[in-house]
Amino acid sequence: MHLKISLPTETLVDEDVVKVIAEAENGMFCMLPRHIDFVAALVPSVLCFFPYEGKESFAALDEGILVKCGADVFVSASNGIRGTDLSQLEDLVKNSFLHLDESERKARTALARLEAGTLRGFLDLQEKAYG
Repeated sequence: MHLKISLPTETLVDEDVVKVIAEAENGMFCMLPRHIDFVAALVPSVLCFFPYEGKESFAALDEGILVKCGADVFVSASNGIRGTDLSQLEDLVKNSFLHLDESERKARTALARLEAGTLRGFLDLQEKAYG
């Protein structure tokens, strides 16, 4: 099977694998090359995959969609991190989400400033118009 995990800004995984284990809303499932085609909505979890050469690998993913079509498995998620060691992956996820939370906080602050500036501009226009 060929596994491809895509994020909005990058391709996280693009390689041949023997097996994929993922988690949907109704629980975990395993895919092997001859399994039927299907689509699943993934919950935030760790997707496990087994490359033909090498050891088990992991991808911590946010919500996403998994599509198996023939020998291809496509996953699309909004955020994800790849690792080969679960403890290392846990640290990477914590650091990434802390950075993401800080970035979101800064973006919300900037948006609030823009909104306040726009409202001030409208009030100034209103005062000039009705003086």
